[in-house]
Amino acid sequence: MTDTAVYAAGGVVWRLVEGKLMVLVIHRTAYADVTLPKGKVDPGETLAETAAREIFEETGIAVALGIPVGVSRYRMPNKRQKIVHYWAAEATEDAIRASAFVPNKEIAALEWVTPKKALSYLSYPVDIEILEQFLTFVEDGILSTFPIVVLRHAKATAREDWDGADTARPLTTRGAKQAHAIVGPLRAFGVRKLISSDAVRCVTTVTPLAAALGRKIDRTPLLSQDAWEEGASDARSVVGKRVRSRKPAVLCSHGPVLPEILAELALATGTLRGSYLGSASALEPGSFSVVHLSATNPGSGIVSIETHVPKV
Repeated sequence: MTDTAVYAAGGVVWRLVEGKLMVLVIHRTAYADVTLPKGKVDPGETLAETAAREIFEETGIAVALGIPVGVSRYRMPNKRQKIVHYWAAEATEDAIRASAFVPNKEIAALEWVTPKKALSYLSYPVDIEILEQFLTFVEDGILSTFPIVVLRHAKATAREDWDGADTARPLTTRGAKQAHAIVGPLRAFGVRKLISSDAVRCVTTVTPLAAALGRKIDRTPLLSQDAWEEGASDARSVVGKRVRSRKPAVLCSHGPVLPEILAELALATGTLRGSYLGSASALEPGSFSVVHLSATNPGSGIVSIETHVPKV
């Protein structure tokens, strides 16, 4: 991010009505325009957190982010550049029913329309471009997706500064802050299943997330660094189970093990391997890569990968 630009995030919110695709547009009160839901980043937020929060604040609909669908850039009246990141986001029937939206001083109305109508309805070319990018995925048969998040544990005490067993190394003060900082971004992607190496530094990394979700942590030596160094790790079985389940999950592991996890995700989904896998696995402590897969056909390959770094 640059200091001069203004950053924001939002989404193309969609649903199926009797098998027909509909997208959500908002009518803004003050501007008398029709746009996609979006808003500015709050201090300390990641873009993913902003997107989920702004969609909820403007529509009352709680969503989990799907695939990234584009970035718009334009100049505001004060000449500063505004950069807006967008994700696809499905609005489930339960989430729509739970919405407490009422017209207010910012949003006059919400409207579900067909993509064709939205393209002629939206007030700004940048919004139209984002919707068109979303529709290219739809035309390729990609609509409903689920994420498998590959997470490197937060900053831990260095081996040379630790007298106990390596598996018992704790997080540093900064690592503890990172563990709390990733809760919001990971919740934005709707993760529900938490799988962790049984090393203390991994389990402690996902403990704040488990508490926020009210979920238990599934600990496994199959993703541990000790097992990897002994040639006994088994990312394949863990990854295969997660792909078959088609449910949002986090896999927390160690730097040396991450390339194996990403390689197995590619193999499990019939994806051509390339340098992008190396980039997605070369994570700093507390960082994570979100691997998006098709919910209807996971074997069709990885749809998208995005990497996030905690602001700590």
